[in-house]
Amino acid sequence: MTGDQPGAPKTRRGLLRALLDRFGHLVRELSKFATVGGFAFLVDLALFNYLASVQHVPSVGAKTISTVVAATLAFLGNRFWTWRHRPRSNPAREYALFFFFNGVGLGIAVGCLALSRYGLGAIWPRVFQTALADNVASFVVGTGLGTLFRFWSYRRFVFVEGGTPPVPGTSHDRESEA
Repeated sequence: MTGDQPGAPKTRRGLLRALLDRFGHLVRELSKFATVGGFAFLVDLALFNYLASVQHVPSVGAKTISTVVAATLAFLGNRFWTWRHRPRSNPAREYALFFFFNGVGLGIAVGCLALSRYGLGAIWPRVFQTALADNVASFVVGTGLGTLFRFWSYRRFVFVEGGTPPVPGTSHDRESEA
């Protein structure tokens, strides 16, 4: 035997552990972000339906108001829980960027709602100009696309890291074994 033979293949447990070591921080951030976002989503959903159904505010206006209220709650949750481990920069900067990117997310949700209600609704009003269609376009499609954008932008631009996180010392490279 020459000693050049590859080692035993990684087991499933070893591969899972390596993935958790590599991406565990991202999974934790994403879980917290989803929890905060879920709460803000419920506030957004309830307030939108209250304003549109009970107060008779037009759909797009109701969505705008409900999103601003939910976004304020989301900012507080994300700043003080999701990304509390990251250094705080200027609070005014964070708040301004947070609401800028929320504005883009709002634009995505409102765009989906407007496309459904006014675009598709002009063709099939009995289907697309209903409360159900407004909720699907706004909360399923719009919020889904907006959430992906928000997570990326908050992580990248709003709640920035002070530096690169250290790489774990264990490596399964041949060079590290030499």
